[in-house]
Amino acid sequence: MGRLSVSLCGIQLDNPVIPASGTFGYGYEFAELYDINILGSFSFKGTTREPRFGNATPRIADCTAGMLNSVGLQNPGVDRVIDTELPRLAKCFHKPVMANVSGFSVEDYAYTCRRLDAEPQVGWLEVNISCPNVHGGGMSFGTDPAQAASVVRAVKAVTTNPVIIKLTPNVTDIVSVAKACEEAGADGISLINTLLGMRIDLKTRKPILANTMGGFSGPAVFPVALRMVWQVAHAVQIPVVGMGGVSTAEDVLEMLMAGASAVEVGAANLVDPWACKKIIETLPAVMDRYGIGSLDELRIEK
Repeated sequence: MGRLSVSLCGIQLDNPVIPASGTFGYGYEFAELYDINILGSFSFKGTTREPRFGNATPRIADCTAGMLNSVGLQNPGVDRVIDTELPRLAKCFHKPVMANVSGFSVEDYAYTCRRLDAEPQVGWLEVNISCPNVHGGGMSFGTDPAQAASVVRAVKAVTTNPVIIKLTPNVTDIVSVAKACEEAGADGISLINTLLGMRIDLKTRKPILANTMGGFSGPAVFPVALRMVWQVAHAVQIPVVGMGGVSTAEDVLEMLMAGASAVEVGAANLVDPWACKKIIETLPAVMDRYGIGSLDELRIEK
């Protein structure tokens, strides 16, 4: 194992850098720019049971040190992902990939996860529980520990790959949600998803996003993300994947020191398509600067 190597739910990665879902498509667009096999892995675009067109436009807004998005989980649906996207991905990426899954009912999650779990290139299922529960009054699954646990149990019952639950930061107590997921059988936790925000156009005096509010991401959220990763990593015994505003090798090391086993990079990919490549290439020199021999030194005892 090299000095950058880490383990995530029992699967060895060459390095801890993972492009986050929704910022890296299905990989092949970025493969036209560089060899994406340099990555530890990547989380492909969030997949739902049925195709989704997404929200009305405009659905992107600039912010100081970040951005807002209200894309609305646009994706071609699990059938198309399996039949078309994954075979195309396999031609340019030769490592286990993380399948990101969204749903609007427990049954949705279980169905989509079961389908993707059977695909040979899928190494982990990253289950986004920030979605509204259509059978539970519209509240996000991730804001209620009991609802979060119900998704975990349903997904674990129909899958064999490690299940990583992606948590929303838009809660009062993220630790209680994480612990409920762990107790229900989750193999890992990833956090944070985007913070809820909005912008107003001063000329029109109306919200810039057609959906009024959207997910806030980018460097501005990094301190919040780091705090939540620290809290969760020190409260659960399962691996944690840290994300939220990561854009440099230094940010990666901070996330690992906070307790993350691996680190996802999101909005930075939309600003600079080579962001993850640059982070991986500069990571050894930054480690040298701080006297870090290998990333294993930074692992907290569970």
